This record gives sequence, C-alpha cells and structure tokens, in this order.
Amino acid sequence: MARLFGTDGVRGRANDDITAELAVELSVGAAHVLGTLGAFGGTRPRAILARDTRPSGDFLSAAVSAGLASAGVDVLDAGILPTPGLAHLVQASGADLGVMISASHNPAPDNGIKFFARGGTKLPDEVEDAIEARLGEQWERPQGTDVGTITPYEGAIEQYVTHLVGTLDISLEGISVVVDCANGAAAITGPEALRRAGATVHVIGDRSDGGLINDGVGSTHLEALQAAVREHGADIGVAFDGDADRCLAVDAEGHEIDGDQIMAILALDLKERGKLHEDTLVVTVMSNLGLKLAMRDHGIILGQTAVGDRYVLEEMTLGGFSIGGEQSGHVIIAEHATTGDGELTALHLLQRMVQTGRTARDLASVMTRMPQALINVRGVDKARATIDHEVRTAVEAAERELGESGRVLLRPSGTEPVVRVMVEAPTDEEATAIAERLAGIVRERLAL
Repeated sequence: MARLFGTDGVRGRANDDITAELAVELSVGAAHVLGTLGAFGGTRPRAILARDTRPSGDFLSAAVSAGLASAGVDVLDAGILPTPGLAHLVQASGADLGVMISASHNPAPDNGIKFFARGGTKLPDEVEDAIEARLGEQWERPQGTDVGTITPYEGAIEQYVTHLVGTLDISLEGISVVVDCANGAAAITGPEALRRAGATVHVIGDRSDGGLINDGVGSTHLEALQAAVREHGADIGVAFDGDADRCLAVDAEGHEIDGDQIMAILALDLKERGKLHEDTLVVTVMSNLGLKLAMRDHGIILGQTAVGDRYVLEEMTLGGFSIGGEQSGHVIIAEHATTGDGELTALHLLQRMVQTGRTARDLASVMTRMPQALINVRGVDKARATIDHEVRTAVEAAERELGESGRVLLRPSGTEPVVRVMVEAPTDEEATAIAERLAGIVRERLAL
C-alpha cells in the first residue's frame, strides 16, 4: 500500500480522501505515538491547532480537536494562521504538539493535516510511519477530568506578526510592495507585518472565505501579481501560497524572482554579515543548476537534499547551517524560523533592497537560470516511476545526451498524484524536447 503521509503531511480531497474520521484517528495516533516516545515528558500535553481559509478546515479542525482531546491532550485553537505562524507558536509557547489543517498550494477542494513536534519542527518519517501504523487500533480512553480541553488561542495573530517584524534590523520605509495572499492564511498577517515594518503596501488575493484559495492568485499563479505591480508602479511584488510557507516575487517590471534567486540573495546577505555558517546554502535536487554555478562564484557551497522543506531542515539542523530552501519558494532562515516562512522571507528580501539601495531585478541578477522544462504527468502510477525499466533507461539515455551541460530529474510528487519530469539544458528548445520525450514514455509505461 502507498504511504499515507507524503512530503508534507497527509493530503488529498477533503471529505473524500481526508475525512473527519481520518482526522480523528490521525490525531489520536499522533498523541499515542508521541506519548509513547516520551515527547510529552510525562505531563498533560498541550497542542496548538491552526488552519488556512478552506471551507473544509472547519470540520477538519473540529475533528482534530476532538481526537486530541479524547486522547487527553489540551487543545489551543489559533484559528486561521499561516503554517509558519503555527510553528512559531509551538516553539515560543513550549507546546508539545502542533497540527496544521492545510493543503498549502493545492486547490480549494483539497485539504491536509500536518503535525509539528515540540520546538516547532515537522515530524520525521519514522514517527509519521508509527502514527500511520496505529490507525484503527483499540485503546484505553481517558475519562472524566483526564480528557483534554479545547479553548481558543487568544492573540495568536498579534504574537506572530510581532515576531516577524522583530526579526528586521531596519525600517522598510520607502519601499512600495504588492502582496498577494493567495486568498489564504496570510490575508491578515502578511499585509499587517509589511505595514508595521514601514513598507507601502498594496494587497490582492486577500479574500478570507477560502473557496478561491490559490485560484488564479498566489505563488502558483503570478499573473495577477505581475499586473498589480505594474498598475501601482510598485518596487516589488511578493506572493504567498495558501498556508504562506512559500514566497515568490516579481520585480518592478513584472519579471519572476523564484525561490532559487531569493535564496541566492539572502545567502549572499548572510555571508557578507558573517552569518552564513560554513558558507553553505542547503537546497533540494529541484534547484536550478544556475544557482550552483552562481554560489560557486561567490564562495558558497550547496548542500543538497530530497524534495521537501522538512528534509532541508533536517540537513540544516545536522550541520548547523543558516539558510536553505526550495525553488518553489520555501525558504528557511534558521535564526528566525523552524520551517519555510513566506512572510519572513518577503520581509528579509525587502530589507536587503533597502540596505543595498538596489532594485529587486538587480539583486536577482546574481544568478542566471539555466533553461528548464518541467512537465507534470497526470493519470499515471507514480509509485512505479523510479522502478520501471524502460523509464529508467530513457532517463539514463537523456543524461548521456546532455552530459555536463544539463541534467534530468524524474520523480513522483510527494503532495500530488503526478510524476514530475524536469530537464535543464543549454537551450529552452532542447530542455523542452527532452522533457516532452520523457513525459511521453512515462504516460505510455505508467498509465493507470
């Protein structure tokens, strides 16, 4: 059977794949596993719960609260809050567990459940596997005052916004920014943090009903942001996804600044200030080859992990590294966060502009992106992507064809039912041709 947990929690169609019953069982399982591992220290455990704006977040939050409370965990419900906001609250409050109800950049009908351990870090694979293994088991239920309580977490938004602004060294006065909140969890916190930091803020994608989360807005759909930046004559635009753990940007002319370019900008800033531990930036296998070349020219080493900001964080923690992230816009700044934080990233990107007096486009020019083609192949058995002989043979042939001038990455998505085919090559035409050829073989060989 396929593993229930993906690279970012359990995710799928709400009220179909992700049901209230599953939410209860996952929450009970998490409480039991963490308790067995001694994560609660023998005391009555506390959990913080948050969600994004999706309509299904209401019933799933209620189910998670019910599951945790029935297992003897006290629940503080923070309501609508970005994922990194939840992680910060778990860390700052000393809570034993955090649960986020979100499907991140996925469309509104989807939802998901992801857990955070004490300290605000995501659970390792082996703990998630242990939770999954205990679904449906019989257990002794607490009674009377031993059951958990469920109460609102007062002041959650204010605490998180204060934290964000407090990470800056200078005011952002003089910077005009358009912020796209993806109709998601950052609709309040994102604009408020930027305003308090001193920026002039124009907002799009700030609907809070959740039915249009990520729908034509946010970090996966930059067209609206590009148009708004040009309309307002802003210096920069920043876009979050539904739970605001990602940030992408566009410059004053509307050109995209992706996660690789943002990491390059911030890594150089840290290096100049003597804060880039061992001169290392941690990225995933999806990062553009151009980032590696640019960082090499500036004396910065790239550490590389599997896809997923949790794996980036594991590598950062192991080596004590200062910054890491993904091309998709997950950026982890270790001094201030335990997970990818889109709003924190945006604030520090704007701070770099103010400190240097340089435009976003000029800062982003530190690296030249190699031509890259990415095709998401749907309707296939992604579990066979790495084991099918003909698919592997085709990938090896493409790698020989490119030699050292490019690379091929073919991988099953950890968050969606697709196989991703990514090719980098000296030209757009060559990258596209090879990617389309490989995608065709994947469709033929792995069709459901």
